Amino acid sequence: MLTLRLLLLTLLVFIFAIPAYSATTKIYVWRNEQGALVFSDTPHPGAEEVKKTQSNIVNSSGIETKELDIKPEVITETYSLVIKSPQDNATIRDNTGSLYVSGAVIPKFKLGYTVQLYLDNKPHQKPQKTAIFSLQNVDRGEHKIKMELLDDKGKVIASSKPVTFYMHRATVN
Repeated sequence: MLTLRLLLLTLLVFIFAIPAYSATTKIYVWRNEQGALVFSDTPHPGAEEVKKTQSNIVNSSGIETKELDIKPEVITETYSLVIKSPQDNATIRDNTGSLYVSGAVIPKFKLGYTVQLYLDNKPHQKPQKTAIFSLQNVDRGEHKIKMELLDDKGKVIASSKPVTFYMHRATVN
């Protein structure tokens, strides 16, 4: 039984491996003593000729290869970056001038990406792997913060909208 399956598999592979370059080649099919289908290009007693149509004949010289050219698809991910805290025009009351800034990157950014925080249009510290920053000793008054998402080469791939906040600190006379 195993040899019969092997024979049938070999025969099928052989049939499909032969290029169909001639429309005049005849193919015959019959069942052997074990009941398995046998395909051949030579007639056999009790064999039937397989009817061929134009749709199942392949001319290898007429294949359009430009449709077969495989080009890698470039997937560009679009990132967005938002500052969640503090909210725009928020008033922060902290006599030490401390403030936590948190942002969100959508979708989650990849390994190697970093976030740079800008305070009053100047980079605050170095870019880091999270979108949560701690600011210390921020002066009284109006300030603007903004975040930028950088790829592993330092290229800006997303920016947040600037957020304005007001720091209130007690004065010492």
